Amino acid sequence: MAGGSPPAPAGASLEVEVRPPWPYRLPGGGGGDAVMRVRRGVATRLVHVEGEPVVVRAWQRRDGSVVLHAAGAGADRLRVAIERMRFALGVDDDYRALYDRFRADRLLATAIRRVRWHRPRRRPWAWEALAWSITKQLIESGRAAAIQRRMVFRWGARWEGPDGSTLRDVPSAELLAGRAPAEVAAVDLAPARALALIRVAREVARGRVDPADPSDDQRLLAIREIGPWTIQCLGLYGRGEPDSLPAGDLGFIKVVGRLAGLGRRATVEEVEEFFAPYAPYRGLAGSFVLAAYHRAVAAGPPLRLAA
Repeated sequence: MAGGSPPAPAGASLEVEVRPPWPYRLPGGGGGDAVMRVRRGVATRLVHVEGEPVVVRAWQRRDGSVVLHAAGAGADRLRVAIERMRFALGVDDDYRALYDRFRADRLLATAIRRVRWHRPRRRPWAWEALAWSITKQLIESGRAAAIQRRMVFRWGARWEGPDGSTLRDVPSAELLAGRAPAEVAAVDLAPARALALIRVAREVARGRVDPADPSDDQRLLAIREIGPWTIQCLGLYGRGEPDSLPAGDLGFIKVVGRLAGLGRRATVEEVEEFFAPYAPYRGLAGSFVLAAYHRAVAAGPPLRLAA
């Protein structure tokens, strides 16, 4: 890493070196919500572990190994912070079993070879994946990212470095649980989804739901505006479930419409049918296919809506 380690918060620190078992590239961007920052090859993220702020930085060496450095809390919290960022960055993911199983599949094997370094963009905490999936319901990704940024700048915890840099975290469930629906809707979130987000936050804040526990999904589904797509996003991006496919995602609807030769956008059922042969890796298969072919879909003529 050029120039040495950037400034870190006061307190203990922990550094871990990981050699990824599968081809890896550190993300080139932060993802659009203004939480993770990537500059000069260093990914920086503020996370909170049991309420304590920890700044985690990650960079990749020329030999392919990845270094994660955490600072700002006690040793146990530092270990948790690094563990969660290893999960979010997919450093330890090994897709050999997926590739070997579908080596003869022209579509998926080609997709994996094209973007071998691809990883689903996961979140360090399941709560973040759940909250952000609600903000993304039925809208384009650019608009969803703008909503997320407004939430982060309005309610996210901040950390200011000695170099004048500022990092922000995703608003906690406890904080969003205390917001009024009109406040949340004011960031451009549809009123019904603003109310759903607050209700979900209250369930999580009061300990009635643990987003990291799949056995609590039925309690989430009982909340109005929370459906299968939200839970599938939570599974893939918040819990790392390889078979969780967010079939209602606009990207999948478009890519399947193109790859299946439908001449239109696919339905959710058609997306599920298209990726059914890839169980128990439907979510991973979909992520690789979307990463490999989304540019071709975007370059083609617009797809009409399914009837």
